[in-house]
Amino acid sequence: MKNFSDIEKAAKYIQEGKLVAFPTETVYGLGGNALNPLAVAKIFELKERPSFDPLIMHIASIAQLEKLVLSTDERIYKLAEKFWPGPLTMVLPKSNIVPDIVTSGLPTAGIRMPGNEIALELIRISDCPIAAPSANKFGRISPTTAAHVKKQLPNVDYIIDGGKTTVGLESTIINLTDFGFQILRNGIITKEELETILPFDGNSEIQKLSAPGMLKSHYSPGKMFLIAHNNNLKIDKLKAGLISFSGELENGYRKIIRVSDRKDLKDYAVNMFEAMHAFEDDNDIEIIIAEPVIDRGIGKAIMDRLRKAEFNWRPGMFQ
Repeated sequence: MKNFSDIEKAAKYIQEGKLVAFPTETVYGLGGNALNPLAVAKIFELKERPSFDPLIMHIASIAQLEKLVLSTDERIYKLAEKFWPGPLTMVLPKSNIVPDIVTSGLPTAGIRMPGNEIALELIRISDCPIAAPSANKFGRISPTTAAHVKKQLPNVDYIIDGGKTTVGLESTIINLTDFGFQILRNGIITKEELETILPFDGNSEIQKLSAPGMLKSHYSPGKMFLIAHNNNLKIDKLKAGLISFSGELENGYRKIIRVSDRKDLKDYAVNMFEAMHAFEDDNDIEIIIAEPVIDRGIGKAIMDRLRKAEFNWRPGMFQ
């Protein structure tokens, strides 16, 4: 684990109302004391994040959870036993100690227990839940290394460098209904895995913007980004970099980053944002192209990120 003194120093910053970027298993988070409205306001300001987009609170114990929520629904404990610590966020009715700024005025709060020892130790020593969206500018590529954080948020008070993240995609976010669970954001924990604990509710209406990552545009590089659908893109491949998965689309591109040598979707998840950052920083590349994958299981989370990264670039690209 990272040098303990680094975590102690970072925890002191959290207690003082400052912001700390820290690793989780998913992506790096930009953290502040979730119970300090001024610290939370700094998160929105530094990220340039709109105030209507709620934050996730990170905890290190079930005792912390019970202070933050009103519900004692036994299903919460079943899910926590199975998936925590880990990349699952539950949206639950919040208690009065949670500032409205954290939840963008909603009566519910997104909460998870990260599966990363540095993150857990930081929360424990800080002695407070930590509100932490991804440590990047709003709508831009998510950070999976400390270098990605420094590139986008050079003015953050402190960064704990915990190496590259092990999951690479933001957490799965779920909401509980009378009939089971809804998925508000897809992640590495799939619908099928969750169904081993609770039934899926595909009929109840999902409240708009009730969790992070629900906007149509997100995760976007500063260069044109497109998904390689059917090879009918009007682009100059000699100016393009390909994020390759199967190896079948690699002909003609200026540069290629293959995200998996074994066609494993978990590899794509871990390496996708890093590949986007690499091409964004590469002066030889003007356009970033990503290979799509099958839209189920982990592939559903990957395609969610790719479509949102592509959203603002897509118009007019088809023949």
